[in-house]
Amino acid sequence: MSEASHATVFVNGTVIVDPASASGAVTSEAVAFQGDRVVALGSEAQAIAAGAGSDPALTVIDLASGTLAPGIGDGHAHPLLGGIEALGPRVREAADLAGILAAVAEWKAAHPDAEWIVGASYDATFAEGGLFDARWLDEVTGDTPTILRAWDYHTAWVNSAALAAGGITAETPDPELGRIVRRDDGSPLGTLQEAAANNFIADVVPAFTLDDRLDAIERATRGYAEQGTTWIQDAWVEAADLALYLEAAKQHRLHTRVNLAFRADPARWREQVAEFTAARESVRDLAHPRLSGETVKFFLDGVIESHTAALIEPYADRPTDRGLPNWSDVELGEAVRAFDAAGFQLHLHAIGDAANRSALDALESARAAGGSGADSHHVIAHVALLDPADVDRFAELDIIANFEPYWAQCDAVMRDLTIPHLGHSREGWQYLIGSVHRSGATVTFGSDWPVTTRDWRPALSTAITRHSHTEPGADAWLPDERVDAGTALAAYTAGIARQALATDRGTLAVGMVADAVWLSANPLAIAPEAIADLTVHGTWLAGEPTFHGDAH
Repeated sequence: MSEASHATVFVNGTVIVDPASASGAVTSEAVAFQGDRVVALGSEAQAIAAGAGSDPALTVIDLASGTLAPGIGDGHAHPLLGGIEALGPRVREAADLAGILAAVAEWKAAHPDAEWIVGASYDATFAEGGLFDARWLDEVTGDTPTILRAWDYHTAWVNSAALAAGGITAETPDPELGRIVRRDDGSPLGTLQEAAANNFIADVVPAFTLDDRLDAIERATRGYAEQGTTWIQDAWVEAADLALYLEAAKQHRLHTRVNLAFRADPARWREQVAEFTAARESVRDLAHPRLSGETVKFFLDGVIESHTAALIEPYADRPTDRGLPNWSDVELGEAVRAFDAAGFQLHLHAIGDAANRSALDALESARAAGGSGADSHHVIAHVALLDPADVDRFAELDIIANFEPYWAQCDAVMRDLTIPHLGHSREGWQYLIGSVHRSGATVTFGSDWPVTTRDWRPALSTAITRHSHTEPGADAWLPDERVDAGTALAAYTAGIARQALATDRGTLAVGMVADAVWLSANPLAIAPEAIADLTVHGTWLAGEPTFHGDAH
C-alpha cells in the first residue's frame, strides 16, 4: 500500500460490490479503500488487513457480520426545505386536524413575539378534498399571519391575517398557473395551490435569515449522512439559494454531495439561460467536491391530489378539468432545446400522464435538434401516472426515469384522494417501476423529502413489495410493478451515479470512488419488510467517514 493517503479495510462481513450486474449481485468478503478509491477486494483486501500491524495509516473495520454497500443517492429531494421545517410548528407529526392546530398553538405560545408563523408539512387528507379553511387556523393564531405548506409542497394553508397581508380578497384573480380556492360566495377559503402558494411564499412571507438557512442545510445533509446517503439532487433551487450553497460549501457544512437544479420560470426562461450558465460557472469555479450545479429543473404540472397534475383525459371527479400545466408544449420544447444546447442536464417534474408525454416529446425534440442529447443524462422525475403507450419511450430516448418508490403503495392518500380523482380505470397506470425497468431504461430512486420521508430504507422495501413495511401481510398494490431487491438497490446506487454524471461511482468495484454505507444486515438477503429496520453503522464519502454509528 502507498503511504500517500490513509487506507481503510473492511472485513468479517458481506460487501455488496454491485447489487445488479448483468450476472446478478456481486459480493465479496472484504474491501480496501485508499484515499478516495476502492483498491482491493476479497483475499487481496484481507491480506492488507492481515499486514496492518500498528500502521497508523491503516484502519481495519470489523463489519461484525454486517454489510457494506455502495453509498446511497437521493435522486430528487429538497434538503433546504426539509431543514427549514424544523424551525416551525411540528405539524407533520399530527394525526388529525386537531393535532395540526394544537401544534401551531404550542409553537405560538413558545414564540409570542414572532411576526409570522411558517410551517410544514400538513397531511391534506385531514380535510375533505384537501381543502383547509383559514378560519380554523384563526382560532389558534389570532392576528399573527400564518402559512403552512402541505406535504406536497404545491399547496399552502393560510389564516385570515395572512390573506390580508397578501391582499387576497374575493376580487383577487387567480394568478397565472395557480389557484386561490374559494368559498361559494367567491371569498378566499384559505387554501392556495401551485403558483398562488409559491408566489405568496416568495413575495409576502418574510425570508429566513442566512444563518437559519445555513443551519438548515447543514442539519439536512448531516441527517442524510446518518442514513448512508452520499449524494442528493436538490430539485428546486432559486437564485437566492445559490449564495447559500456556495457559503455552506466554503464553511464545510455540506455532509453529502449536493447537485443544484435551477428552476426554469415559464415567464422568463430566455433570460435564465445566461443566468444559469453564470451560476453553473460560479459553482465550478469554487471547485468544491461536494457541490455541483449542472441541472435545470422544469415543473411541468402540479399534483393529482389538488387536481393540478396535467392529464390527457379529465379527472374522474371533475369531468371538465384536465389539470394545470405550467408550460405549453411549444414553449416547453423551445426551453428544453435551449438549455440542452447550453449543456445542462434537464430534470423535469411530471406527475400526470399528459405531463409525462409532454416531457418525453420535449426531450425527443432536443435529441432530434442535435443538442447535447444522451450525454446530458436527462431525467423525468416522479413519473406518477404514465400512459402504458409511453413506457418504452424512456429506453428508446435514453431518458432516466426517477421514481419516488415510497409512493408506490395504496396508503390513505392514494385511497382517499388519488384514486377517486383519477378513477379506477387509470389506477393501474401509476408508478410503473417494473415496466419501465423491464423496457431497458435507467431507473433511479429519490425521496422528494420533505414531501415524504428521506429515509431510503422503507422506500426500498416498498419498491420490492408495493405495500407498507408496517403491514407485512398486505397485498401488493399493482404487483407486476414490483422489482427485486438488487434492482431496487441499484436504483439508489448505480442508477444514481449515472444521474449524478459520475461514471466512477455507484459500485464498490476496484478503481471506483469509495462511497459506502455499513448496514447491520444484507438488504439483498433479508425479508423486504425488515429493510426498514436496518441500522446504519457508518457512512463513507470518497473514503472519508461522514457518519460514525455506535458500532465503531
